[in-house]
Amino acid sequence: MNIVICGAAGKMGQAIISVSKLDSDINIVGALDREHKAINTKNITILPIDKLETIICTTRSVIIDFTNPQCTLNNIKIAKKYDTPIVIGTTGFSEHEKKYILEVAKYIPIVLSPNMSIGMNIVFKLVEIMTRKLLDYNIEIVELHHNSKKDAPSGTANQIADIISSNLGENINDVAIYGRHGTNLNRKKNEIGIFSIRAGDIVGDHTIYFTGIGERLELTHRAHSRYPFAMGALKAAKWLSNKKSHGLYSMADVLDINDLNHIK
Repeated sequence: MNIVICGAAGKMGQAIISVSKLDSDINIVGALDREHKAINTKNITILPIDKLETIICTTRSVIIDFTNPQCTLNNIKIAKKYDTPIVIGTTGFSEHEKKYILEVAKYIPIVLSPNMSIGMNIVFKLVEIMTRKLLDYNIEIVELHHNSKKDAPSGTANQIADIISSNLGENINDVAIYGRHGTNLNRKKNEIGIFSIRAGDIVGDHTIYFTGIGERLELTHRAHSRYPFAMGALKAAKWLSNKKSHGLYSMADVLDINDLNHIK
């Protein structure tokens, strides 16, 4: 399978390159970034991001994109033009931008996920089940990342909050509380607190608290490195390479864990 990595000079791009080298079934035909000098790569030349069209117009491949929303949206346009599948790990999209991605998915297959790790996607499903079973419990989210992460809350935390609110029958915009400060802040019914910590070189921790009277459940995922995300992205790319139908897919589709929805 041929892959093109957009955002190859970034932390995730470097992890994807490293993991790709361990898989003889994967061939990197393009590694692109705004910063196109080689960084911690062997036998890989990182090209300017505007070379994407030149690469995919001549080579059947799958794009893996970990860049920023503006860059990703431009890359999606090029992917659509050349009928090329794309895996998107970029976070921070607005609702309008998400709708655009959904529209483009009518023409090409897209996997979009704020977190590509297998473990975290199992957590997504567990959150869904636990929320339905613990309707009277207070639910809070705390996420920790490195001090250079640009968006807050993380895309993963936002995904968790969306899952919780939808299973509570609420609109996330009506129930989300992003940190607390002040007085008279008594917790409202179905309120979801979301807290972001930025410190050091933390790869990514997410804890969801389900708290009732006299007990508390904590569901935690800790990433020790970026390799789980890279391995998940490559798994998604392989899955897309064999996908014949267009559409917007999640890692739950890739991992075939949607059947957990039968738990009521």
